[in-house]
Amino acid sequence: MSERPLSSSPYAVIGVAHDADDEALRRAYRRALREAHPDTGGTTTRFLAVQAAWELVGTPDARRRYDAGTAGPIGAPFVATAGSAPRRDTRPSARSHGHPGGWRRERYLVEIREWVGLGDPIPDPYDARLVRSAPEPIRRLLADALVEEATARELSGLGVGFTIWHDIAIDGGRGAADKLDHLVLGPTGLIALQSEDFGAPVKFVRGEVSGPGVTSPPLHALAARAKALRRASRTRVDALVLVVPDDELSSGVESAGTIKGVPAFVSTVARVAALLRSPLPGTKPIGGAELFEVRTRLQETVAFR
Repeated sequence: MSERPLSSSPYAVIGVAHDADDEALRRAYRRALREAHPDTGGTTTRFLAVQAAWELVGTPDARRRYDAGTAGPIGAPFVATAGSAPRRDTRPSARSHGHPGGWRRERYLVEIREWVGLGDPIPDPYDARLVRSAPEPIRRLLADALVEEATARELSGLGVGFTIWHDIAIDGGRGAADKLDHLVLGPTGLIALQSEDFGAPVKFVRGEVSGPGVTSPPLHALAARAKALRRASRTRVDALVLVVPDDELSSGVESAGTIKGVPAFVSTVARVAALLRSPLPGTKPIGGAELFEVRTRLQETVAFR
């Protein structure tokens, strides 16, 4: 299995010290698995996390690779090769503009180099040991870039009736707070999306996303970005969608009510394309001349990071 930049240590997930012997590790794993099982009061998310942790350190060989950082890089960009598997879905993809995850990857590379020390060589900026040891804000940049890229891959399967913009600058700003990750226009309306990895499962408290990795109200921040885009492009935004990794929302999709009058939802990466293919509750379909007019306005006003 792959490791994410904000992942907890597999030893911490299993509940054992990193220097525990193999027998202590096995006992802790069995105990954690029993406690995490849904039939004994645990949750599916926790149960899967324990299993995933065991994959990383459950055998002597896997444990040596993890401890040495040689189990594979974390978040290295995918490079297609002659031996890469062909794309199985031959349907035309949605029209896409911009570079998903590009701004955050650039910031990650700048900040990891500054943290290591300018002038010091970094053979692989995605080396697992290097990523694990970096401060949380740097790891979060890479984590959010990865979930942006994963969301973009899912959205590309929406088909030719949809147009997608990624990495959109808001009000000419330069920071992460001035960026909208994705904007999708299609028969189901104009949808503003933000992709974030919080590093832990999320829940809802008074209409907003909450959890151990949530440091600010993400849905309200998304609503503010959508409002700025609406002013600049003179278009209405029909819905807001916050996209999180699949293991951070057990239900797959949740409605968050409305924020500033706009329907809001939280979706996992795996469910986001299906969510956008059908009209969202509280929205109305768009088509014909109106769809063409909105696309033209956006093409004239959208600027990229």
